[in-house]
Amino acid sequence: MKYKLLVLDVDGTLLDNSKEISKRTLAALVKVQQMGVRVVLASGRPTYGLMPLAKTLELGNYGGYILSYNGCQVINAKDGTLLFERRINPEMLPYLEKKARKNGFSMFTYNENILVTNDPDNAHIQYEAQLNNLEIVREDNFSIAVDFAPCKCMLVSDDEETLVGLEEHWKRRLAGTLDAFRSESHFLEVVPCGIDKANTLGALMEMLGVKSEEVIAIGDGVCDVTMIQMAGIGVAMGNAQESVKRCAEMVTASNEEDGVAIAVEKTILTDFRPENISLDHLNSQAQHALMGNLGILYTYVSEDRVEATMPVDYRTRQPFGILHGGATLALAETVAGLGSMVLCQPDEFVVGMQVSGSHISSAHEGDTVRAVATIVHKGRSSHVWNVDVFTSTNKLVSSIRVVNSVMKKR
Repeated sequence: MKYKLLVLDVDGTLLDNSKEISKRTLAALVKVQQMGVRVVLASGRPTYGLMPLAKTLELGNYGGYILSYNGCQVINAKDGTLLFERRINPEMLPYLEKKARKNGFSMFTYNENILVTNDPDNAHIQYEAQLNNLEIVREDNFSIAVDFAPCKCMLVSDDEETLVGLEEHWKRRLAGTLDAFRSESHFLEVVPCGIDKANTLGALMEMLGVKSEEVIAIGDGVCDVTMIQMAGIGVAMGNAQESVKRCAEMVTASNEEDGVAIAVEKTILTDFRPENISLDHLNSQAQHALMGNLGILYTYVSEDRVEATMPVDYRTRQPFGILHGGATLALAETVAGLGSMVLCQPDEFVVGMQVSGSHISSAHEGDTVRAVATIVHKGRSSHVWNVDVFTSTNKLVSSIRVVNSVMKKR
């Protein structure tokens, strides 16, 4: 593939206003991962708050990453390995707390699944905890109670003018020590010096050997500008501020209108060709699915033909030592399903509708059967495949008809 990394902001980008991933967006992101593009969630949220989204997107199965705290951490979604981290020196906390108290600001930080704050009744803090499924712990003596090095500290106030004033003061006063910026009108974030999404993304790209022209980055906020500018294609959401849109190469629809899915379909899925498919990649990514459990391996893919093999062993045989008919049908649905995925347009997805087969002869334990799927009917709303299953000596075992329904993403 031309692109190797797809970097997504979360709130206002990946998620709609109900904090959900739309069906169309989910289908598009799973498909690009199946094609070999790795997805990176780049967010100001804590790592703990991003884990459920990573699971929904199956990042762990497809080699994806979590870039959390606006760049303070990078996590391998497959095994939770910490690849990159920067933290605030705890000696700075008394100074930050003093300034917060002087201005009447609330304050909080994160510690795994806990949000530590001096103001648990603050509505913005309560929403932050709810959003990330965090437990709130009250600590009136904030800088004393926080006996660990936090990734970032947050100051909270509805007095935007005073918050801006402190932001400008800290940009001069803390230069070279800490960075301060507003991520929301009511949030002033304090992070280690030099930390932002672009710098941390650059560190990840260096680890992976990925070039800027192989990256697509999508976001909606001021915190996303640097990563949008460094990517090969920087995409601004339709709901982004005008200043963000001016920094982007492309502007997509809003987060309420499947903007991420539309951008992915235009930049990645429209370039998809069967000859781009890596069989090794397909087989490795499918090991977590049913076909991996049955030992199914793809061996050939084109627009009108898909082939795969499956061993006749303890996973696929009957008690009498011959190939199980149910396993044969699963093999047929697997090859026909991939064939329909190849034929689909970027704004379409496929679901199985019907399978029926005739079992003509048997295959015995120790053999390996081969499925050959050929397209019989390619309609706008359905695909019909004929799948013949042969033994290693080319004896026909089963002849199966698979019907897939082609649906538009919504």
